[in-house]
Amino acid sequence: MSMRGNETGKKRFRIADFRVPHTYVIIFSIIILAAVLTHLVPSGAYDRYENANGTTVVDPVSYHSVEAPAAGIMDVLNAAPSGMKAAAGLIFFVFIVGGTFQIINGTGAVDLLIGKLIRSLKGKEHWIIPIFLFTFSLGGALMGMSNEVLAFVPIGIIVARKAGYDAAIGTSMVTLGAAAGFSAGTMNPFNVGIAQGIAELPIYSGLGFRVIIHITFLVIASVYMMRYAAKVKADPSKSIVYNLEQESRGEEMSDEEEGQKVTVRHYLVLLSFAAGLGWIVWGVINHGWGTDEMQPVFIAIGIVSGLVGGLKPSRIAKEFVDGAKALAFGALVIGIARGILVVLQNGMILDTIVYDFGNLLQKLPAAFAPIGMYIVHIILNVFIPSGSGQAAATMPLFIPLADITGVTRQVAVLAFQLGDGITNSINPTSSNMNAYLSISKINYAQWVRYAGPILFSWMAAGGVFIVIGYCIGYGPF
Repeated sequence: MSMRGNETGKKRFRIADFRVPHTYVIIFSIIILAAVLTHLVPSGAYDRYENANGTTVVDPVSYHSVEAPAAGIMDVLNAAPSGMKAAAGLIFFVFIVGGTFQIINGTGAVDLLIGKLIRSLKGKEHWIIPIFLFTFSLGGALMGMSNEVLAFVPIGIIVARKAGYDAAIGTSMVTLGAAAGFSAGTMNPFNVGIAQGIAELPIYSGLGFRVIIHITFLVIASVYMMRYAAKVKADPSKSIVYNLEQESRGEEMSDEEEGQKVTVRHYLVLLSFAAGLGWIVWGVINHGWGTDEMQPVFIAIGIVSGLVGGLKPSRIAKEFVDGAKALAFGALVIGIARGILVVLQNGMILDTIVYDFGNLLQKLPAAFAPIGMYIVHIILNVFIPSGSGQAAATMPLFIPLADITGVTRQVAVLAFQLGDGITNSINPTSSNMNAYLSISKINYAQWVRYAGPILFSWMAAGGVFIVIGYCIGYGPF
């Protein structure tokens, strides 16, 4: 018998043959893992109280065992529906944003005006990337912009494609820009502000060190993205989302191809859109608006933009349905991913995980405590993706630990803000990340391949900054 006969009769596994599972399969597998954890991790809880700043925090000495049923088969199957109910506001917001932008696209205004802008930057398109990154990083740094960036993702994608890049660049120069500012926590009220309040530090103290981190993150992202963008422009097949770009090619028509010119109607559409976004920014800054308050404003933007753009009511309705329908896959991802947290919360094991990590950190040598805190927060962010929620759960435990080990409280806050913020852009349980991926139509595996190098570089840089902070005694200055 020949060797060739054996080779043809036996199929050998090659790495190249491996295919990343469907996004829903990945998330459902994590739900099953969460259910298994409820059988392995004891149920427990901390008592909570409202501190002097009005923040609900845990009592660090109140951990106790509680009775909670471990997740069964029906809990696993019910996780997705329960997650969709819990994330209903964000899911509806994604549908509304998708429908609104499809109405605006239907007028041809955004495509034509951005095309005109890109032609005016002929040969200098690459500067769009650091400009977008810096602009949105200010939103993340100064007002904790996260869900709010969803409104700008479609614009970023259109700009990137007009410049010859792809949806990954368009999505990241908006979302990772905001993430750079949010993670550095320059003056972020939702992570640094709350954590420093719990740590009894002057609010926004230690600002200069965080500004350096902010700039470092922007430089890392800009260099990587500009190199990737140049590669894609030279050879579109090098795009990580090449399949998505092929599908969208027929949708992206230039004004020369359409034989259209920019008219007053197009400027009115842009004005309507800008006025609506201004209204939203005002509401976020002055009244703390979330996605629920933004939804009716986006509906108004869509209707007004459609009418001034010359669309009839029935056409506006059709465009809205088409836009919402295109985002159904991603919107469902948000709900299914939220099911992971539903299983963990129902099993009441989140506080136990925090408690066990706290005990583990106490056993580390003092010199390793700050990096240990950082790693713990990176892991905890999978289970508690809310920055303010994580601060309330961990800071009352880790601040006394910092005092015992000789780590400054400012370094403890730094470990929290970096561990929480950076992984928000790659965390499968992050509703915000799942929302903007649904809008961009980029699947999770593609996003990890594209954004992973940036985010892991940020994590490494974050670790270096924490070590520097520990060595210099980074404190309230």
